[in-house]
Formats: sequence, C-alpha cells, structure tokens
Amino acid sequence: MKRFAIAFCFLLLNITTNAQQSKSPVDDSAAVRTTVTHYIEAYYTGDARRMEQTLHPHYLKHMIHGDIPVREKTGSEMVREVRTHGPADLPQSNKTEEVTVLDVAGSIASAKLVTPGWVDYMTLEKVNAEWKILAVVQRIND
Repeated sequence: MKRFAIAFCFLLLNITTNAQQSKSPVDDSAAVRTTVTHYIEAYYTGDARRMEQTLHPHYLKHMIHGDIPVREKTGSEMVREVRTHGPADLPQSNKTEEVTVLDVAGSIASAKLVTPGWVDYMTLEKVNAEWKILAVVQRIND
C-alpha cells in the first residue's frame, strides 16, 4: 500500500507540473504584454510609481535617432524623467501602442512596442514571479 501511495503522489506531482508548464507560456506571454502596456501607459500618464514597478533593477535604455549618437538612460533616470515631466505632451491620437510578444523562453522574454513616434525592442526577465523590463533599444522615428 505504501508503494502505491508513493507512486500515486509521484504521478500526481508529475501531472501537476506538466499542467503548469503547458499553460505557462500563454500566462507568461499575457504577463509580458501587461508589463509592457503598464510601462507605456505610465509614460503617457506621467505615473512614475507605475513606471518604476515595470523596470528591472538593471534597466538600461538605448535610444537611436538618425545621425544623433546613441544615448542611454537608466531606470532611475527614466523614473525621474516621468516624475519631473508628468504626462507626455503628445496629442491623444499619438498615445497609442501595439505590443507584440516576440518570444518567451523560461525566465526571459522579448517584446516589441510600436507607437506613432518610436519602436522599442525590449528584453524582460521574470524576477520573483513578475516580469520586469531589463533592456530597451528604441528607434525614434524621424
């Protein structure tokens, strides 16, 4: 009887683990999309606290704009900018976004954020069960 109970527990654990793994990519993809959406909406609304919640402690943004040399911005600089400038000074029609989750592989993911003014390619990491934006490469439209 003891062998049966051990085998049953092993089988149940294996089924539960497989069920969690099979639904994980869909859940993770939705969570990545939510993180990126919170990030851009925080920028649009000037919500520094919400912005900070989306950023990885090692966040770094690279901005590419025509012939201007590449510029960088850290997470603390990004949060400070949002806090200082408040809501983005853009027409409402320019406050739109399209988020595409490109890939989720374990605890890392990539996403693309398209707005009327720029495109962001993002790398995210899952930290303590939450997706955080680690890196952004931004191409600013001319």
